[in-house]
Amino acid sequence: MDFYQLLKLFGKIKSPRIRLFGLYVMHTARRRYLGIYLDPVFSCNFRCKMCYFSDDEKRKEMHGTLSEQDMEKIAKALFHRALKLQIGCGAEPSLYKNLAGIVRLGKQYNIPYISLTTNGNLLTKERLYELAEAGLNEITLSTHGIYKETYEYLMTNGKHELFLQLLNNLKELKKKYPEFKIRINYTMNEDNTEELKDFWKVFEDIPLDILQLRPVQEIGNSEYQNFSLQKISELLDSVVTPLVEECKQRGIICMAPEQNNLETLEQDAPDKDKTFEELTYCYVSANACWNEDFDYHTETFESYCRRKRMGLYILRKLFSKTGGKLDKNKNVTRKMNYSVK
Repeated sequence: MDFYQLLKLFGKIKSPRIRLFGLYVMHTARRRYLGIYLDPVFSCNFRCKMCYFSDDEKRKEMHGTLSEQDMEKIAKALFHRALKLQIGCGAEPSLYKNLAGIVRLGKQYNIPYISLTTNGNLLTKERLYELAEAGLNEITLSTHGIYKETYEYLMTNGKHELFLQLLNNLKELKKKYPEFKIRINYTMNEDNTEELKDFWKVFEDIPLDILQLRPVQEIGNSEYQNFSLQKISELLDSVVTPLVEECKQRGIICMAPEQNNLETLEQDAPDKDKTFEELTYCYVSANACWNEDFDYHTETFESYCRRKRMGLYILRKLFSKTGGKLDKNKNVTRKMNYSVK
């Protein structure tokens, strides 16, 4: 399955009503449409300055690990309706001992696309090959700097040399598993955006498939507090756009903001597709599983949807006056809109 072509196609559908209608058809036809975002362990070996793990008080609240027994129960309840499984969402998944076991479990339930989001410093060559052999489709590496100084300043506890070694290991892995996808997620701020002009000095020989450039957003009481997008906006034409164009020439999918995306963030505009997102987004950790009133020990996706009359709920949203758009007065978490190139 070409997940990113689906994402690109979906991005062309601007009408919330059409999106909800498509979702209703998939729901009634019992097709896969869930995106499952899984944190098997709620901890991190880094203290990235833009992340809530840099907050000592917040970090005290963040703990918990899913047992293998609970993982099997969650898989039985939800995995058969998953279009994508992303392992690693708000924490570092490589701290989980049986990471490859989760991938194998996902493949057992025929999930079409399984991705791992990680800082990568704990992934040895042996673990990488184990994950690929288990069926992992993609690895997403989070990085906040091109240069060693910036990388290690913003990614506290991170070692740039381990990151470079991981890139070399992935280059070798790609020779054996050519369909395996390598993705970089780069969070931009006023201190690291300009050095993107030297992106290819590090990644020239890496068979990169996807690059995501994501402007910084406030997520908790993080150590880094400069959330201004002004410099990013000023560097769009001179730094970001040339990088996007070079990616296009190299056949690399690039997800990057355009000026209107930055303006939307600055204005704190509501997310027009929040209803769709709430219906398709499924977060799982040791402390949460999908919706608050869902019990994976006793329910399945189907039994829960029958109990909640989910099909009728989607129809009501579809034919409501707002047509799936969010009430402007509703308080929501800001989401970033990207152009997929």
